[in-house]
Amino acid sequence: MWVGLAVARGRFWDASADRLRPPAPDRPAPDVHAVVPARNEADVVTRTLGSLLAQDYPGRFAITLVDDRSEDGTGKLARAEIAARGAEDRARVVAGDPRPNGWTGKVWALAEGVTAARASGAQPAYWWFSDADVEHDPQTLARLVATATGEDRALVSQMVALHCASRSERLLIPAFVFFFRMLYPFAWVNDDRRATAAAAGGCVLISDDALTRIGGVERIKGELIDDCALATAVKRAGGGLWLGLATRSRSVRPYRSFGTIWSMVSRTAYTQLHYSPILLAGTVAGMLLLSYVPVAATFAGARRRRLDVALPGALAWTVMALVYAPTLRLYGLPRRNALALPFAALLYTAMTVDSARSHARGDGGSWKGRTFTPERG
Repeated sequence: MWVGLAVARGRFWDASADRLRPPAPDRPAPDVHAVVPARNEADVVTRTLGSLLAQDYPGRFAITLVDDRSEDGTGKLARAEIAARGAEDRARVVAGDPRPNGWTGKVWALAEGVTAARASGAQPAYWWFSDADVEHDPQTLARLVATATGEDRALVSQMVALHCASRSERLLIPAFVFFFRMLYPFAWVNDDRRATAAAAGGCVLISDDALTRIGGVERIKGELIDDCALATAVKRAGGGLWLGLATRSRSVRPYRSFGTIWSMVSRTAYTQLHYSPILLAGTVAGMLLLSYVPVAATFAGARRRRLDVALPGALAWTVMALVYAPTLRLYGLPRRNALALPFAALLYTAMTVDSARSHARGDGGSWKGRTFTPERG
């Protein structure tokens, strides 16, 4: 199974990063409007908003930050940063209204930002949806636009570098990126002939034409996994996608504990399985087969001196480590850490089961302290 995945699943193990096109000086620079949903981001908003205001982009570029009913002074800090940079003519903060029923928090904030921008007269060729905890390189926007225009992509997205410093982060964050790419091989996402669609919500550039064609942000109003839902809608409407890894854009918010990572994953894991007990059972069985069996066979075979058991287990474990190693290198971690992937996989399996348990109790997904339970027909 591991050999088959490595050979035939869209080179999901390829961790090449920062592959956006460089901007071409002779190409036009279409208007872009960034929308930043921000709820309780006081600890990072000055830094991340500053990176947006510092974009080296030759075209018209404006920013709307939606202060989504923050309780920590996020809006005040954002306004102060805009004023300090003398950017009132191209950036503003709008106060968010209460979330209506049927909307998830982040998507509602995005919709408010788009509506406010349009009401102010903005008619951009592209919308840039950027999470409020993401800090961008000054060339990010120019490279996003160059990729969208140069490769005729309706939606361009980057999976930004996640914070990876603590022990829990070093164990689980690279594995999260690895499993995401296994689930959505980027080569398949970027292939118009395949139905696979995905995006990374921290950094999404979408053309206004594509957004209008799918019915606006409202099309994904009740989606917990809003980025992949947006990409799916765009691809089904005939728009091309581009998804890649980034190190020049990075999340600056740390996952302060193991429990924080657990909550992040369990919030949407069962949603990813379409709330299906059958898919849950298959996922658990598959993850145990792929992660637990190679390790168990290696040690059991060695203990019983059964080479016919130990050797296949060790080979599977080795292949698993080899395909994981490029992701560890992306995050500057030693290759030996790849041997711990089975343990991380078992933890993610437990998070998925916990997600299903929470759903069975009637608990919904949460975003910034708010809970949302999707309506199911």
